[in-house]
Amino acid sequence: MVGTEDSFFRVLRRELEEVGVHVERHLGVLVAQGSEPDSLVLSAHIDRHGLLCTGPNEFEYAAFIAGNRGELTGDSVSEQMMASIADRFTGQRVQAHLPYTGTYLGQGVISRGYHCPKRHNLIFEIDGLDYLQPGTPISFLDRLKVGDTHLSAQLDNVLSVAMIVYLFRNGFQGTALLTAQEEAGRSWRYALSWFQRHAITTRRLLVLDTSPYPSPEAAAAQDLVLRKKDATALFDPGFTDEIASICKRLAIRHTYKDEWIEAQNADRPAPMSLGRTELGRLAAATSGAINGTTLQVPTTGYHTAEETASLTSVRAAIRLLRCYISRP
Repeated sequence: MVGTEDSFFRVLRRELEEVGVHVERHLGVLVAQGSEPDSLVLSAHIDRHGLLCTGPNEFEYAAFIAGNRGELTGDSVSEQMMASIADRFTGQRVQAHLPYTGTYLGQGVISRGYHCPKRHNLIFEIDGLDYLQPGTPISFLDRLKVGDTHLSAQLDNVLSVAMIVYLFRNGFQGTALLTAQEEAGRSWRYALSWFQRHAITTRRLLVLDTSPYPSPEAAAAQDLVLRKKDATALFDPGFTDEIASICKRLAIRHTYKDEWIEAQNADRPAPMSLGRTELGRLAAATSGAINGTTLQVPTTGYHTAEETASLTSVRAAIRLLRCYISRP
């Protein structure tokens, strides 16, 4: 969960070390490297949305708690969606756990969710967890469902993490950055610190994620989602074109999310944000010395425990990423 990623970091470290990958843990980022670390740098955030106990039977959306207020500027997708998603979670089962170890503390059910304009956050009431102390993290209790054509769970962003683990198991020898607190707008700082520590610059950083669409029809219009830019910066055009060329070669349908948003905004009284991504913030902070492009799986049910993606899109992402596995 946002801000309490330690237990997931330890699980991922064990899985990656089992396949002979060199793994290092730094503040806010787990770095995995094969024998050709400079060949390609992948990135995916490991945090997922959840709640944090802030008072007696009061729980706030973890990504927007007061400690993150300095990171919120109003032009992220999550901030613009805040009021609209408040009632999505009524009836959602949740689970409390200790922040560092992940030890189970109990389960409950969200009975009410609302947007508080004074605190500029989502506030939740939960039946069954009134004994918790402030600072206790609460995760949404979800189960992966796999059907004939789609899978659903809280996919953002364990789906991308699973792809990276799969790639290493199948011979990927590059570098992967698994970052914390992306949903709070902070993951780029942890990634940047690692790049600076090792004096590394690259324009071939490939950031994996999911991409929200308002309807199944809109999501089904493409297999994979690329971007030329976000609200913060332009992405590397050469690397973006390279990914697009692979899509064409593999007959993978793809679109550009920034172009889709701009087309939608032409008919909207209140424009949607292009979003502020980890990559855009890195590119802006380094004047383009660290840049790359994104690869996203289109989904519906964004930021819920029923976020849904097509199996066709997941397979397309894996097919494309396997092109970067070195062969002897």
